[in-house]
Amino acid sequence: MKTKAVLSAEDVQKINAAAVAEATSNGWNVCITIVDDGGHALSLHRMDGAAPSTAMMSLGKAQTSAVGRRESGAFEEMINGGRYAFLSAPNTAMLEGGVPIVVDGNVIGAVGVSGVKSAQDAQIARAGIAAVTGA
Repeated sequence: MKTKAVLSAEDVQKINAAAVAEATSNGWNVCITIVDDGGHALSLHRMDGAAPSTAMMSLGKAQTSAVGRRESGAFEEMINGGRYAFLSAPNTAMLEGGVPIVVDGNVIGAVGVSGVKSAQDAQIARAGIAAVTGA
């Protein structure tokens, strides 16, 4: 039987704190959502000034990344590259800003961010993940 790492409540708090710090240091008001490997929400933090829609978008990006086992932006690139069939996929937000949390080659969750430019959303997510993986 295989075993794999899972996100603890402490891990989730560290990820969120680091992501909030990254957003704050850049003056960005965003929503940060952290999910487990099945896309179930473990944390949602909407910063003051972030639009209400960012809560739904950040959750969708995180779920897409966790269940798709890759950055949500990869799906956006596929669609922009002409693979329009992905528009019918059950993923909810195939836009950059969802980043998987990978430990020992296993996706154990994801972070989704929404509220600024997509590349900036992903930057915030990666900063949060680095707080627990060091990557």
